[in-house]
Amino acid sequence: MTKVRTIILTLFFLACAGGSLASSGPMAQAQATIDKVLEILKTADLESDARREMLSQELGERFDFRAMSQRVLAVNWKKASQQEREKFTVLFSELLKRNYLGHIEAYTDEKVEFVKERIKKNKASIDTLIITKSAEIPVSYRMAQTGEDWKVYDVVIEKVSFVNNYRSTYGQIIKKGGFGGLLAKMEEKLQQLKEDS
Repeated sequence: MTKVRTIILTLFFLACAGGSLASSGPMAQAQATIDKVLEILKTADLESDARREMLSQELGERFDFRAMSQRVLAVNWKKASQQEREKFTVLFSELLKRNYLGHIEAYTDEKVEFVKERIKKNKASIDTLIITKSAEIPVSYRMAQTGEDWKVYDVVIEKVSFVNNYRSTYGQIIKKGGFGGLLAKMEEKLQQLKEDS
């Protein structure tokens, strides 16, 4: 994965952070939470661990890990036991947090331009551009409404779905080693990330 993609994905997870903004639509919530996250990133006197903890906490409030896990596993979600589903969701959320929050330092004043908001019933798509010094990268957030909150369950970067990408990778692992094999690989990767942090 290129540095630009890493930065984009990092900004995506950061953009999903934030508390509830009652009576506001998905684009308004996304804009407000990005502002909040950028404020955290720019706070110079925050220790790295404290900054990551704040961002991780915000991420957990805005990101629908269960919905994303279900979409990533697709038909394998139905085949998995309740215990396997729960374990996958926990491992998947921890992997995402550790993997992408670890790249926060890659933030170098990229700008986020909000282009278009499309809402259909309780689903929304927010089109944005990540503007760097050398490129403009289209990023579309897929969100679902839960009460007054809009929570992200997928992101499409340059027409590539984050969920579909993981679905393909994890599907191949399950095909070769079963669901247990996938969970084992995820635990191994999470342990590696913990040791490297």
